Amino acid sequence: MAASHKGGNIRGPWVQGWKSLWSGVGTTRSGVKELWGLRGHQFLHREPLEPAPLLVEKPLPEWPVPQFINLFLPEFPIRPLSGHQQLKILGLVAKGSFGTVLKVLDCGQKAVFAVKVVPKAKVLQRDILRQCKEEVSIQRQINHPFVHSMGDSWQGKRHLFIMCSYCSTDLYSLWSAVGRLTEASIRLFAAELILVLCYLHDLGIIHRDVKNGADALFFTGHLKLTDFGLSRHLPQGARAYTICGTLQYMAPEVLSGGPYNHAADWWSLGVLLFSLSTGKFPVPAERDHVAMLASVTHYDSEIPSSLNQGLSLLLHELLHQNPLHRLRYLHHFQVHPFFRGVAFDPELLQKHPVNFVLETQATQSSPSSESMFFKDFDCNLESFLVHPRLA
Repeated sequence: MAASHKGGNIRGPWVQGWKSLWSGVGTTRSGVKELWGLRGHQFLHREPLEPAPLLVEKPLPEWPVPQFINLFLPEFPIRPLSGHQQLKILGLVAKGSFGTVLKVLDCGQKAVFAVKVVPKAKVLQRDILRQCKEEVSIQRQINHPFVHSMGDSWQGKRHLFIMCSYCSTDLYSLWSAVGRLTEASIRLFAAELILVLCYLHDLGIIHRDVKNGADALFFTGHLKLTDFGLSRHLPQGARAYTICGTLQYMAPEVLSGGPYNHAADWWSLGVLLFSLSTGKFPVPAERDHVAMLASVTHYDSEIPSSLNQGLSLLLHELLHQNPLHRLRYLHHFQVHPFFRGVAFDPELLQKHPVNFVLETQATQSSPSSESMFFKDFDCNLESFLVHPRLA
């Protein structure tokens, strides 16, 4: 997979110290040269219209090899490989444009985790180093009962790893299985997500990818917001301009290229609640963000008359074209007709799990999968990713 490096031997007084470093983490210099060659190959064949990262201003042979470690520090520290030989890959959870999420058993802790694996070469090729670091920084900062907790992060020769708690069911799978959710279920899920978004916004964090696939459910029947890959620190009053997210959930101001702020998350929540309550999206998906913007701009906010009046009002107030007119503060939701009688308190909400979630999980049979041990968790991933065993 990696291209061979032809830049000649690396000489200098620092070589001896560099060899000592690698001997301490169980990695050989030849492995780094392989990654070096892979990175050069990726840059030469990057996708059209991708902006060239600043890192390629120097000829590749002039790069000091330690950069492939230092670039990702301190968010992705080096871990001795022996520490990860206790990890057993049970299956594939999801495969995205930036990385792959694996279901992993930690034999030492006797616990199952989800591990996001991102190739270093892809990070450098797409110039998303800052984004990857911010994802880890944000997840280490937050602590909330309705947020997916991060366990660890580290780097290997070829990959970055982010380990999180594992959820057996995601909201999209549940929605696909049962169709439209009950009003009581939507009320509980909405209250939990509102608490999470208010918590993040108070910390100056915008999520930018609230959707079915970004929410997970523990067996207790409660939401856990996860996937902070597009999140960023955005202080109150600041603006963002990057067009990112999932097309059908993106607010009009995001689709147009900004400026936008935390109010974009509330539009995404409105789309999510609309889909859960009606079984469809308010605006069908288009081929690109330009076409999607045209459809969203002409969206007349038609809410099915069959919906509860309070829920209909909530959707109207979240899916408002003008972000200044959207609901955004906790006290707005606490006095809203749809949430009459709901205590916006995490401890109280967790006392009322959604029963149909437990029933659905009990009836869904999980296919058996062949697990795998890896002598080197970092270097042998490619063979698994080419022929994944689904869990």
